[in-house]
Amino acid sequence: MVTDNPDNFYLNTHHVMKNKKPMYFGSVKINKNYVSFHLMPVYVFPELLESISPELQKRMQGKSCFNFKATDARLFQELKELTRAGYGKYQKAGYL
Repeated sequence: MVTDNPDNFYLNTHHVMKNKKPMYFGSVKINKNYVSFHLMPVYVFPELLESISPELQKRMQGKSCFNFKATDARLFQELKELTRAGYGKYQKAGYL
């Protein structure tokens, strides 16, 4: 874990990349008008995005960030499942 504050949570893995820095896993940040959820496994393994719903796809900003302005239990559940799948991919690849 890199940061664990009320408005910012940032998590790296133990895997050290070629640039000598730990590999990023994800983060959550509370901004002024929205909450952003960054999930690096979907960038490393883009096939994880093949089965996400159109509604979750609409929340994407860039290649690995999802922004929310309001609570959405269904999309949060889908994001939870996507995070678990990403964790599994990282684990299988030896990044954890």
